[in-house]
Amino acid sequence: MSAAGVPLAGGCAEPLVDRYDAGLLDLDGVVYIGPHAVPHAAESLTAARARGMRLAFVTNNASRAPKAVAEHLTDLGVTADASEVATSAQAAARLVAGLVAPGSAVLVVGGDALEEALLERGLRPVRSADDGPSAVVQGYHPTVDWRQLAEGTFAVRAGLPWVASNTDLTIPTPRGIGPGNGTLVNVIRLASGAEPLVAGKPELALHRESIDRVAAQRPLIVGDRLDTDIEGAVRAGADSLLVLTGVTGAAELLAAPPSRRPTYLAADLRGLLTAHADVDLSGGGALGGWTARVSGGRLRLTGAGDLVDALRAACVATWSFPGDVDTSEVVVRLAAGAP
Repeated sequence: MSAAGVPLAGGCAEPLVDRYDAGLLDLDGVVYIGPHAVPHAAESLTAARARGMRLAFVTNNASRAPKAVAEHLTDLGVTADASEVATSAQAAARLVAGLVAPGSAVLVVGGDALEEALLERGLRPVRSADDGPSAVVQGYHPTVDWRQLAEGTFAVRAGLPWVASNTDLTIPTPRGIGPGNGTLVNVIRLASGAEPLVAGKPELALHRESIDRVAAQRPLIVGDRLDTDIEGAVRAGADSLLVLTGVTGAAELLAAPPSRRPTYLAADLRGLLTAHADVDLSGGGALGGWTARVSGGRLRLTGAGDLVDALRAACVATWSFPGDVDTSEVVVRLAAGAP
């Protein structure tokens, strides 16, 4: 089996900024976490722009309008314009506009950013199922409460089309991992028995919108989540970079099915500026002083060096093995710094 046939095995002999003309960057957990920049994000993205990479800022979070997102990025040292921001609220509004007549009322379960996105599409946001809506649109906002969820449920149970901005179950916050829009979508799903049409990652509507924003020809999708960023990249047939600054850890990555395996792996956004060495597949996976192999159905890791190299080698050995693999010992070691 060639390195090119196994995700994370094939590297890139040149820095990623030189291979890809555009980076499609997730935000939460990649560029910032709440009000704070992720370490090394601002300087890495500034350097990537200086080397010719165009940037699109792509978020499944529907709680803020593009202008507010761009201002937040700029405040954190990442110069951005609203035209470079693509949100799941915008993608959801585009989907809704294709389902209802121009000027229709649409029930909003979410915040002001969803209302703004609907208004841009010539639709009329309302807040009650008694206001004659033609559809329901739902997106994350920290103020969503029982009353909003109930209004959404009443409308969906009445048979109206229902669009969700995204179905991320969790969202990173400065205090830890919190419930995301998918958790709130599940409330209406359980109460109504209906299923929403989803606009955000891993569905392709938001991906297409972000591609259009920067006219990307060779895009690289950059994210921290396997179930949205990386699965979306696989569905789109695009290469991806997973950074370890958000919700994904060693256990999740080692257990990832083929539909959620990234092309590249890096500790943070500095990975855009570097080359990525090939993993040697002989005997399992070897990289940068580490060797990983499967023996007796268990993953073994030996050596020393950079922990990202260790995780890459471990992933390649696990994913190349034809049967089930017990990775628990290696996960514990990596969490402890792989002594």
